[in-house]
Amino acid sequence: MDLGIRGKVALVTASSKGLGRAAAEALAGEGVRVVITARGEPSLRETERAIRDAGGEVHAVVADVTDPAVPARLVTETHRQFGALDILVANSGGPPPGRALDVSDAQIEAAVNANLITSVRLVREALPLLQAHGWGRICCITSYSIKQPIPTLALSNLARTGLWAWAKTAAADLFPSGVTLNLACPGAHATDRMRQLGGDRGVMGDPGHFGQVVAFLCSQPAGFVSGSAVVVDGAESVGLL
Repeated sequence: MDLGIRGKVALVTASSKGLGRAAAEALAGEGVRVVITARGEPSLRETERAIRDAGGEVHAVVADVTDPAVPARLVTETHRQFGALDILVANSGGPPPGRALDVSDAQIEAAVNANLITSVRLVREALPLLQAHGWGRICCITSYSIKQPIPTLALSNLARTGLWAWAKTAAADLFPSGVTLNLACPGAHATDRMRQLGGDRGVMGDPGHFGQVVAFLCSQPAGFVSGSAVVVDGAESVGLL
Protein backbone atom coordinates (compact mmCIF):
# COMPACT_ATOMS: atom_id res chain seq x y z
CA MET A 1 0.00 0.00 0.00
CA ASP A 2 1.23 3.47 -0.90
CA LEU A 3 0.81 5.57 2.25
CA GLY A 4 0.94 8.77 0.22
CA ILE A 5 3.42 10.58 2.47
CA ARG A 6 6.63 10.53 0.44
CA GLY A 7 8.30 13.91 0.74
CA LYS A 8 6.42 14.91 3.87
CA VAL A 9 8.30 16.15 6.95
CA ALA A 10 7.96 14.53 10.39
CA LEU A 11 9.18 15.38 13.87
CA VAL A 12 9.51 12.27 16.04
CA THR A 13 10.48 12.83 19.66
CA ALA A 14 12.28 10.42 22.02
CA SER A 15 13.31 8.54 18.90
CA SER A 16 16.82 7.22 19.48
CA LYS A 17 15.62 3.88 20.85
CA GLY A 18 12.65 1.58 21.14
CA LEU A 19 9.26 2.45 19.75
CA GLY A 20 10.14 6.06 18.96
CA ARG A 21 13.03 4.89 16.81
CA ALA A 22 10.80 2.30 15.16
CA ALA A 23 8.30 5.01 14.25
CA ALA A 24 11.02 7.24 12.80
CA GLU A 25 12.47 4.37 10.77
CA ALA A 26 9.05 3.37 9.44
CA LEU A 27 8.28 6.93 8.34
CA ALA A 28 11.71 7.31 6.75
CA GLY A 29 11.10 4.06 4.92
CA GLU A 30 8.01 5.67 3.39
CA GLY A 31 10.09 8.55 2.05
CA VAL A 32 9.30 10.98 4.87
CA ARG A 33 12.04 13.40 5.88
CA VAL A 34 12.42 12.98 9.62
CA VAL A 35 13.77 15.00 12.52
CA ILE A 36 14.68 12.76 15.43
CA THR A 37 15.49 13.84 18.96
CA ALA A 38 16.61 12.40 22.29
CA ARG A 39 18.68 13.31 25.33
CA GLY A 40 21.45 10.78 24.78
CA GLU A 41 23.70 11.80 21.91
CA PRO A 42 25.51 8.49 21.23
CA SER A 43 22.33 6.49 20.64
CA LEU A 44 20.75 9.38 18.73
CA ARG A 45 23.71 9.61 16.35
CA GLU A 46 23.66 5.84 15.86
CA THR A 47 19.98 5.99 14.91
CA GLU A 48 20.66 8.91 12.58
CA ARG A 49 23.36 6.89 10.82
CA ALA A 50 21.13 3.84 10.54
CA ILE A 51 18.30 5.80 8.94
CA ARG A 52 20.68 7.55 6.58
CA ASP A 53 22.41 4.30 5.63
CA ALA A 54 18.99 2.84 4.79
CA GLY A 55 18.43 5.69 2.34
CA GLY A 56 16.40 7.99 4.57
CA GLU A 57 16.68 11.74 4.93
CA VAL A 58 17.17 12.55 8.61
CA HIS A 59 18.28 15.33 10.94
CA ALA A 60 19.08 14.70 14.62
CA VAL A 61 18.67 17.18 17.48
CA VAL A 62 19.96 16.46 20.98
CA ALA A 63 17.29 17.70 23.38
CA ASP A 64 15.18 16.79 26.40
CA VAL A 65 11.62 17.06 25.15
CA THR A 66 10.27 17.32 28.72
CA ASP A 67 11.95 20.73 29.09
CA PRO A 68 9.10 23.26 28.60
CA ALA A 69 11.20 25.34 26.19
CA VAL A 70 12.21 22.46 23.94
CA PRO A 71 9.01 21.75 21.93
CA ALA A 72 9.06 25.23 20.39
CA ARG A 73 12.77 24.87 19.58
CA LEU A 74 12.22 21.49 17.92
CA VAL A 75 9.42 22.81 15.73
CA THR A 76 11.55 25.79 14.72
CA GLU A 77 14.52 23.55 13.95
CA THR A 78 12.37 21.19 11.88
CA HIS A 79 11.09 24.08 9.78
CA ARG A 80 14.60 25.51 9.43
CA GLN A 81 15.97 22.17 8.25
CA PHE A 82 13.22 21.02 5.91
CA GLY A 83 10.98 24.04 5.35
CA ALA A 84 7.80 22.38 6.62
CA LEU A 85 6.22 20.17 9.27
CA ASP A 86 3.47 17.76 8.25
CA ILE A 87 3.63 14.95 10.82
CA LEU A 88 4.20 15.02 14.56
CA VAL A 89 4.88 11.84 16.50
CA ALA A 90 4.91 12.80 20.17
CA ASN A 91 6.75 10.34 22.37
CA SER A 92 8.46 10.48 25.74
CA GLY A 93 10.06 7.95 28.04
CA GLY A 94 7.74 6.22 30.48
CA PRO A 95 7.76 6.91 34.23
CA PRO A 96 9.13 4.47 36.80
CA PRO A 97 6.98 1.66 38.17
CA GLY A 98 5.00 2.02 41.36
CA ARG A 99 1.65 1.14 42.85
CA ALA A 100 -1.09 3.75 43.20
CA LEU A 101 -0.75 4.39 46.95
CA ASP A 102 3.05 4.50 46.91
CA VAL A 103 3.74 7.36 44.47
CA SER A 104 4.85 10.78 45.68
CA ASP A 105 3.73 14.25 44.62
CA ALA A 106 7.05 14.81 42.89
CA GLN A 107 6.72 11.57 40.93
CA ILE A 108 3.19 12.47 39.86
CA GLU A 109 4.27 15.92 38.69
CA ALA A 110 7.19 14.47 36.71
CA ALA A 111 5.00 11.82 35.07
CA VAL A 112 2.27 14.28 34.12
CA ASN A 113 4.86 16.66 32.67
CA ALA A 114 6.60 13.95 30.64
CA ASN A 115 3.64 11.89 29.47
CA LEU A 116 0.83 14.42 29.21
CA ILE A 117 1.90 18.07 29.19
CA THR A 118 4.88 17.50 26.91
CA SER A 119 2.63 16.10 24.17
CA VAL A 120 0.19 18.99 24.58
CA ARG A 121 3.08 21.46 24.24
CA LEU A 122 4.34 19.71 21.11
CA VAL A 123 0.90 19.78 19.48
CA ARG A 124 0.38 23.42 20.39
CA GLU A 125 3.73 24.46 18.92
CA ALA A 126 3.36 22.34 15.79
CA LEU A 127 -0.19 23.36 14.90
CA PRO A 128 0.53 26.51 12.86
CA LEU A 129 2.76 24.53 10.50
CA LEU A 130 0.47 21.48 10.43
CA GLN A 131 -2.53 23.62 9.53
CA ALA A 132 -0.71 25.85 7.03
CA HIS A 133 -1.58 23.63 4.06
CA GLY A 134 -4.78 22.04 5.36
CA TRP A 135 -3.08 18.67 5.98
CA GLY A 136 -1.45 17.31 9.12
CA ARG A 137 -1.04 14.15 11.14
CA ILE A 138 -0.43 13.86 14.89
CA CYS A 139 0.22 10.53 16.60
CA CYS A 140 0.97 10.31 20.32
CA ILE A 141 2.69 7.14 21.49
CA THR A 142 1.19 6.15 24.85
CA SER A 143 0.35 2.71 26.29
CA TYR A 144 -2.42 0.15 26.32
CA SER A 145 -2.82 1.20 29.97
CA ILE A 146 -5.25 3.87 28.79
CA LYS A 147 -7.66 0.99 28.15
CA GLN A 148 -6.63 -1.33 30.98
CA PRO A 149 -4.62 0.18 33.86
CA ILE A 150 -1.51 -1.75 34.86
CA PRO A 151 -1.37 -2.20 38.67
CA THR A 152 2.40 -1.72 38.93
CA LEU A 153 2.52 1.32 36.62
CA ALA A 154 0.27 3.77 38.46
CA LEU A 155 2.15 6.85 37.24
CA SER A 156 1.80 5.76 33.63
CA ASN A 157 -1.89 5.01 34.12
CA LEU A 158 -2.51 8.46 35.56
CA ALA A 159 -0.62 10.55 33.02
CA ARG A 160 -1.51 8.61 29.89
CA THR A 161 -5.24 8.43 30.55
CA GLY A 162 -5.15 12.19 31.04
CA LEU A 163 -3.52 12.55 27.62
CA TRP A 164 -6.18 10.30 26.09
CA ALA A 165 -8.98 12.46 27.52
CA TRP A 166 -7.30 15.59 26.17
CA ALA A 167 -6.62 14.05 22.75
CA LYS A 168 -10.17 12.78 22.39
CA THR A 169 -11.53 16.31 22.79
CA ALA A 170 -8.76 18.02 20.81
CA ALA A 171 -9.22 15.72 17.80
CA ALA A 172 -12.73 17.02 17.16
CA ASP A 173 -11.48 20.60 17.19
CA LEU A 174 -8.63 19.81 14.80
CA PHE A 175 -10.37 17.67 12.21
CA PRO A 176 -12.10 20.48 10.26
CA SER A 177 -8.68 22.02 9.58
CA GLY A 178 -7.40 18.81 7.95
CA VAL A 179 -5.33 17.64 10.93
CA THR A 180 -5.91 14.23 12.50
CA LEU A 181 -4.93 13.27 16.04
CA ASN A 182 -4.64 9.67 17.17
CA LEU A 183 -2.93 7.60 19.84
CA ALA A 184 -0.83 4.50 19.26
CA CYS A 185 -1.00 2.37 22.41
CA PRO A 186 1.62 -0.36 22.67
CA GLY A 187 1.64 -3.35 24.94
CA ALA A 188 4.77 -5.41 25.54
CA HIS A 189 7.35 -4.98 22.79
CA ALA A 190 10.97 -6.08 22.65
CA THR A 191 12.54 -2.80 23.78
CA ASP A 192 14.94 -1.57 26.46
CA ARG A 193 11.96 -0.17 28.37
CA MET A 194 10.41 -3.63 28.68
CA ARG A 195 13.71 -5.09 29.82
CA GLN A 196 14.00 -2.36 32.47
CA LEU A 197 10.53 -3.26 33.71
CA GLY A 198 11.53 -6.91 33.98
CA GLY A 199 9.69 -8.03 30.88
CA ASP A 200 10.83 -11.58 30.24
CA ARG A 201 7.59 -12.88 28.79
CA GLY A 202 7.61 -15.33 25.93
CA VAL A 203 5.68 -13.32 23.33
CA MET A 204 6.47 -9.67 22.71
CA GLY A 205 5.71 -7.42 19.80
CA ASP A 206 8.19 -6.45 17.09
CA PRO A 207 8.99 -2.72 17.43
CA GLY A 208 9.31 -2.48 13.66
CA HIS A 209 5.73 -3.62 13.21
CA PHE A 210 4.56 -1.07 15.78
CA GLY A 211 6.40 1.62 13.82
CA GLN A 212 4.45 0.65 10.73
CA VAL A 213 1.19 1.11 12.64
CA VAL A 214 2.31 4.63 13.53
CA ALA A 215 3.22 5.28 9.89
CA PHE A 216 -0.25 4.20 8.81
CA LEU A 217 -1.91 6.55 11.30
CA CYS A 218 0.20 9.33 9.76
CA SER A 219 -0.71 8.37 6.20
CA GLN A 220 -2.97 9.68 3.47
CA PRO A 221 -5.34 6.66 3.65
CA ALA A 222 -5.85 7.30 7.38
CA GLY A 223 -7.29 10.73 6.69
CA PHE A 224 -10.68 9.84 8.20
CA VAL A 225 -9.17 8.18 11.28
CA SER A 226 -9.07 10.71 14.10
CA GLY A 227 -9.76 10.66 17.83
CA SER A 228 -8.84 6.96 17.93
CA ALA A 229 -6.62 5.01 20.30
CA VAL A 230 -5.15 2.10 18.37
CA VAL A 231 -4.09 -0.61 20.79
CA VAL A 232 -1.13 -2.73 19.66
CA ASP A 233 -0.80 -5.23 22.49
CA GLY A 234 -1.25 -8.77 21.19
CA ALA A 235 -4.71 -9.07 22.81
CA GLU A 236 -3.29 -8.27 26.26
CA SER A 237 -6.11 -5.90 27.22
CA VAL A 238 -9.54 -7.50 27.53
CA GLY A 239 -11.89 -4.53 27.95
CA LEU A 240 -14.61 -3.91 25.38
CA LEU A 241 -14.01 -0.14 25.09
